[in-house]
Amino acid sequence: MRGCLPRATFWGNNMNRSIIAILRGVTPREIEDMADAIIAAGIDKIEVPLNSPDPLESIALLAKGFGDRALVGAGTVLEVAQVDAVAGVGGKLIVSPNCDTDVIVHTAKLGLESWPGVFTPTEAFAALKAGATGLKLFPGNMAGPGGLKAVRAVLPKDSKVYAVGGAGPENFGEWIAAGADGFGIGSAIYKVGMSVEDVRQRAEAIVVAYDEAYA
Repeated sequence: MRGCLPRATFWGNNMNRSIIAILRGVTPREIEDMADAIIAAGIDKIEVPLNSPDPLESIALLAKGFGDRALVGAGTVLEVAQVDAVAGVGGKLIVSPNCDTDVIVHTAKLGLESWPGVFTPTEAFAALKAGATGLKLFPGNMAGPGGLKAVRAVLPKDSKVYAVGGAGPENFGEWIAAGADGFGIGSAIYKVGMSVEDVRQRAEAIVVAYDEAYA
């Protein structure tokens, strides 16, 4: 299916934006076209939550077709065995809604990126101590930029925090001012039933807003 679309290309330094596209509910049948549109727009990190249909098949297709151009992997990873399953199909990104230190330690051991969900300073420090690559502030809409700013004041300076939930193109600037290093974007970029063109347009709008927020 991907052959009917213009092939995604890198835009030099414009890639590597700190945005993870969360494709909850995506199917293997559509994953390649969706990924191609998202990468072409300028987003090169893609997460397939494990509660999507046949997620490992989708991740395998992503790893095979886009692994040289994007960081791909799984979300809603809750168990160590799931980390192994994702690694087994070529995924290199492990994102969780919670802070499970066993999952974090195992992910780091395999050399994969670990982004556990945290909400409190206690969870944040436990995740970092276990070897997390960065922190997923979730749900972001409950903490708000004010909550992030308060937690950021006590975190190590080099720790990375992505806001997920309640963060999007309408408020990137507010979150960045509070100390967000990046974002996980779900329904603002993809919902079940969307066309590839819908996703392309949403991804492009998100990239424009992100770049403007950092201008």
